[in-house]
Amino acid sequence: MKYIFSSKLKLTSLVLIIVGLIAFGIGVYLNNNISNAQINTVLEHNEALAGHQAMNSTYQSDATHAEHFNHALDQIHNRPWAAVLVSLMLFFGISATALFFNSVQHAGHAGWSIVVTRVMEGIASFIPVGGLAMVIFMVLSSYGSGDGGFNHIYHWMDPSLTDPKSPHFDLLIKSKEAFLNRPLFIIRALVYVLGCVFFLWKIKSLTRKLDETKAKSDHKSIYNWSVGFIVFFALASAAWAWDWLMSIDPHWYSTLYIWYTMISCLVSSVAVMILISLYLKGQGSLPAFNNNHLHDLTKFLFGFSLLWSYLWFAQFMLYWYANIPEEVVYFFGRYKLYNATYFTMLIPNLVLPFLILVSSKIKRNATIVAVMACVVIFGHLVDFFNIIMPGTVGAFWGFGLLEIGAFLFFLGLFMFVVMYSISKLNLEPKGNPFYHESEIYEYPF
Repeated sequence: MKYIFSSKLKLTSLVLIIVGLIAFGIGVYLNNNISNAQINTVLEHNEALAGHQAMNSTYQSDATHAEHFNHALDQIHNRPWAAVLVSLMLFFGISATALFFNSVQHAGHAGWSIVVTRVMEGIASFIPVGGLAMVIFMVLSSYGSGDGGFNHIYHWMDPSLTDPKSPHFDLLIKSKEAFLNRPLFIIRALVYVLGCVFFLWKIKSLTRKLDETKAKSDHKSIYNWSVGFIVFFALASAAWAWDWLMSIDPHWYSTLYIWYTMISCLVSSVAVMILISLYLKGQGSLPAFNNNHLHDLTKFLFGFSLLWSYLWFAQFMLYWYANIPEEVVYFFGRYKLYNATYFTMLIPNLVLPFLILVSSKIKRNATIVAVMACVVIFGHLVDFFNIIMPGTVGAFWGFGLLEIGAFLFFLGLFMFVVMYSISKLNLEPKGNPFYHESEIYEYPF
């Protein structure tokens, strides 16, 4: 069965793209016109929060304050770029983990989920677009305006930090130079994206072929390539978490970080699967999708929310309890400057999913589940905001036109690409030997 991409949804996605661009453009203008007085006010507040003596009018001419002021200008310049990275990372992560989740279903010979595997493929179809945007972003961050790129998102790219003769020489960053260097950074980004694009093309072509041939050999090929992608994704998702996110704070590291960021994308991806499946069901394009499939998808939404919460708690509490300065500094800035978002994100990411979705009956309620899926996506947008913003814009953060505009733009782009891709797919993969099992699947509780 085919889905027809409605003109109304096309228009909605295009409006989101245009409104997002306009809002982002206005945000860039306002960001570029922040006055020196506003910068000094934020710096004074920041100093006070850190427990240092607040700056006075005579301090402005001091060399130390001049250095702080220049650093503040870099952070202000970073904000539009950081806003783009937050939304881009979320939507690229959603598409990549959708392909991973799809591959897990094939590798595990799952029966219940075959009805929604084409929805997963449709979401994963954003990988080429999101991946291209990510590579462009990383190239612009590495090369372009001056020696350090068009922004200062990744400050380890500053050549003075690895020059022993420079007053800014940083021994720790120098020790990581074999991994954290611009050429390899771009090469790895290309490997991540091209690898995901290749596996997406291969798996989609094989599932399409299976619909025609219904051959066991083709089903076996899907299994083999799905296992291959699981292995690739395990390595690539770990490495891009180090490159694109953790290297924003290059003096700090966490052994839980790769799981934490991946689960944040995965639970958001499941939320998107739920929303699209319910929409297609309402349009009559996914008739086999029923409350049992909704229940199981919601069960993953609930379970992954708890897993994310466990990883957040383990990472935060163990570092905080150990109280080692070079480790706690990562959380100190978030605790002091981002307390409005850092702890409150637990409400949409843990408290609400736990209290509302724990009931098996509610997991079958399409309206409540759809609302909770939107809540979870918003919660993990805030999660990536908390990951990226402190190390890039510091005290000069906000959730304004820049962040809203970037989100609306990528939401519209994601919606257009995904729904267009779904309209090109046969939503009933009847060639899969487990399709009938998925059609008659019934969860007993």
